Amino acid sequence: MLGFYEARRVGVNLRVTMAPIAADPVQARSFARSVVDRLRDDGHEALWAGGCVRDELLGRTPADYDVATSARPDQVRALFGRSRTLAVGAAFGVITVVGPRGSGQVEVTTFRTDADYTDGRHPAGVAYSTAEEDAQRRDFTINGLFLDPRTGEVHDHVGGRADLAAGIVRAIGVPAMRFGEDHLRILRAVRFAAGFGFVLEAETRAAIERLGDRVALVSPERIAAELRTMLSRPGRGRALDLLAETGLAAVVFPELANSRHPGAMAADWHARAKVVDALDESSLAAGLAVMAEGSSSAVPGIVDRLRLSNREGATATWLRGALDACVPRGEGDSLATRPWSEVQPLMANRDASVLADVLRARAGVHAGDGTAAREAAWVTAQVGRPRAELDPPPLLTGNDLIRAGMAPGPSLGAMLGRIRVLQLDGILASTDDARRWLARADADSR
Repeated sequence: MLGFYEARRVGVNLRVTMAPIAADPVQARSFARSVVDRLRDDGHEALWAGGCVRDELLGRTPADYDVATSARPDQVRALFGRSRTLAVGAAFGVITVVGPRGSGQVEVTTFRTDADYTDGRHPAGVAYSTAEEDAQRRDFTINGLFLDPRTGEVHDHVGGRADLAAGIVRAIGVPAMRFGEDHLRILRAVRFAAGFGFVLEAETRAAIERLGDRVALVSPERIAAELRTMLSRPGRGRALDLLAETGLAAVVFPELANSRHPGAMAADWHARAKVVDALDESSLAAGLAVMAEGSSSAVPGIVDRLRLSNREGATATWLRGALDACVPRGEGDSLATRPWSEVQPLMANRDASVLADVLRARAGVHAGDGTAAREAAWVTAQVGRPRAELDPPPLLTGNDLIRAGMAPGPSLGAMLGRIRVLQLDGILASTDDARRWLARADADSR
C-alpha cells in the first residue's frame, strides 16, 4: 500500500458535478459495463460500486454508475484519454469518464482508504488500497457493496446484502466515526431510510440523535441539495417525520422550531408531512411552503440561509402567501365567492398549478373536509383554463392614458389598476368601454 499523499484543499466535493446531461438508462448501463470491461482488459480489477449496486439488488434502475478499480488515476486517464476524462477529483483518486451522448458519465475511483477528515467533509489525504479496505471507508452497508457486471457476482465485505434484505440503514463500522468524517451523512441516512422504506439501525439512529447538531456545520448548499432530493422523491413524508423524530428538523429548519422549546417542531408537523407526501409533484419549494404553515415570515429567512435559487425562493415565498390567502375569512367565504379581480392574480401566477397541487393534497389528507375538497376542485378548474381567459391583455396601457392627458406617475399606475379590476370583474368588456369610463372619471375629477 502506498503511504498517504497530501490532498490539496481545493474545495471540491468528491463527486464531480457537471451540468445535468440526460442519460438513457440502457445506454448508461451499457457504458458503465464498457468502462469495467476496458479496465479489466487492461489488467486492472474493476467493479461497479456503491449506490448503483444497491439499486440493482433492489430491482431499481440506477440513477448513475460508479466504478471502483485498482487502476491509479493517471492510468485511468491514459486508458480513456484526456479528452474523455475529468480530473477534478484526482487528488482523491477520482476520475470522471464521460460517455457518448446519452450515456452519461461514470466516476472511476481507485480503491482507497481515507486519512482523517479534518473539515467534516474531505479526508486530509487518501492511500490506495484493496476493494475490502475501500468498502470499510464508505458510509452505509447498503452502499458498501461491489458487483461484477460480467458475472453478476456481488462482493460484500460489510454485510450490506443482509441489511438490504432486512430493510436496515446501518453505518459501516462505528457510526459516530462515519458521521464525524462527513456530517452530511446524518441527513443522507434519513433520506435513504425514508426513500427505501427502511429503518435506521439502533446504534446508527442513536448517533444521529446525539450528533445531529453537527449538520449545522455543513455548507448551506449541501444541506439544500440533500433536502431537495429528500422532498422531491417518494418517502418524503416519512423523511420529514424522521427529521422531527431525530431532532434534525430543528437543525435544518430552526426558523420553524417551537420558540419555547427550540428542539421541538410544531405540534402538527406530522400532519403537514402527510400533505407533502400526498403532492403529485413535490419539490423543496413546495415542501417548505407547506411545512411553514403559520410561519410565513420565516420563509424568506430559510430561503436566504439555505441559499436557494431565485426561482425556488420566489416559489416558496409566493406559495406560502397564496396558501394563507386561501384561508376562509369567515362563514361562507371561499375563493369562488370573492371578486375575480382579487383571485385572478393567484390563478394566473406561474406557480398556480403548485397551489392547486397543495390544495388537492390537503383535501386528500383531510378527506372528511368537504370545503377543502371543493376549494381544491375549484382552483384546479381555474388553473386549467386557457391562458387568454385567465390573464387577458389589459384594455388600456400607460401610453393610452398619457395620450388621454394623464401625467406619468403614481396616479397613472393607480388608474391602470382600477381599470384592470373593472375589466377582470366584467364591468368593462372592451377598449371602448374602458375609454368611455376613463373619460367619465376624468370629467368627475374636475
